[in-house]
Amino acid sequence: MKLIATDIKNKVLASMERLLDENRVLLLGANKIDLDLFKKEDQAMYDRLIVTDKKIDGMIKAVKAVRSQDDPVNKEITRKEMDNGLEVINKTAPFGTIMIIYESRPDVTVEAAVLAFKANNKILLKGGKEAQYSNTVLVDFWQQALKENGLGTDCIQLLTMNRTETQQFLKEPTEPLDLIVPRGGERLIAFVKEHAKCAVLVSGRGNNFLYVDEDADWEKSLKVILNAKTDKISACNALDKILVNTNVSGYEEKLNGLRNILEDNGVSVMVDTKTMEVLKNEVLIPEESVWSEEFLALRCCIGSVDTLSDAIQKINDYSGGHSATIMTTDTQAAERFMEQVDCAAVYQNASTRFTDGGQMGVGAELAISTDKLHHRGPLGLNELVTNKYYIYGDGQVRD
Repeated sequence: MKLIATDIKNKVLASMERLLDENRVLLLGANKIDLDLFKKEDQAMYDRLIVTDKKIDGMIKAVKAVRSQDDPVNKEITRKEMDNGLEVINKTAPFGTIMIIYESRPDVTVEAAVLAFKANNKILLKGGKEAQYSNTVLVDFWQQALKENGLGTDCIQLLTMNRTETQQFLKEPTEPLDLIVPRGGERLIAFVKEHAKCAVLVSGRGNNFLYVDEDADWEKSLKVILNAKTDKISACNALDKILVNTNVSGYEEKLNGLRNILEDNGVSVMVDTKTMEVLKNEVLIPEESVWSEEFLALRCCIGSVDTLSDAIQKINDYSGGHSATIMTTDTQAAERFMEQVDCAAVYQNASTRFTDGGQMGVGAELAISTDKLHHRGPLGLNELVTNKYYIYGDGQVRD
């Protein structure tokens, strides 16, 4: 793959920043068409679809942030001089062609493309039909920015295919694919994994847990729970499940207080059998599989556990592998929790809402990966490269 000079890439990004700012009315108009056509039965998806001036500011900020970052391509990782005279250099290299399949969010069209392009990859953007008009305008901006700087437009493409056509493309792509990132719910991820013939990096699924330890600061716990649950219900880093240690001082009173503050903020509550002994009027969790569900709604489960080990086991059995928090003043308990819970991001005394590239110092992100290969957590600019060995010799042969 031909490498594009860093200064040319940055000029493309500067053009994109200008085009986004100058064409706000055009983008907002296209988004209004998408919103008018959308049926609001899925409130979380509708919320993700909305573009505002503030969101456009966020898109511009994301592009600007990536422009300011170092080029991640062709960086030397290691260099070794072998006994036989060979010089072995390991460098970062582009993946090649990345396909991202995502639902609803037009800002992904900007963030995914800016990261892939700066990392010298070609990206195929398969957005959902609900954002068709918004995405078309955004990709037009991208292609205009490429043309302004003397580049072809094939490195950032929008795919407009229905489900059947997408399935066929995954099975028999019309061009080589190196990586597919499905960014969405369980059904989308399962669909891509079933049909794709190349590497798939899973992202987008939350179902995050928070455990209140017996040594927790209760007021801080309530503050963190409320933020994690209600700040943005459509986000994959939102909280769905709360576990409370039965040895918390004033356990019954605090369970009642937790239930009240959640319901006062519009959150419906389901409880397990042990919690129901205290919260007698709440809805019993109907089946065990609910513990595995991502809600994306003002709904949560409260469960009671007797030990830290029980909490860790419960989280590892049911979470989406995205984020988990322990509320505790006991640093040893926190360390044990954070080492043993199998999630991409683990927290002590903080909201799961911080699992975000910008909030974690990564910058713009392609997605939050819950896979372990090749990277876990926010997929930022430096995570959108692979590696390549350069070996220089002078006629050496292996004995």
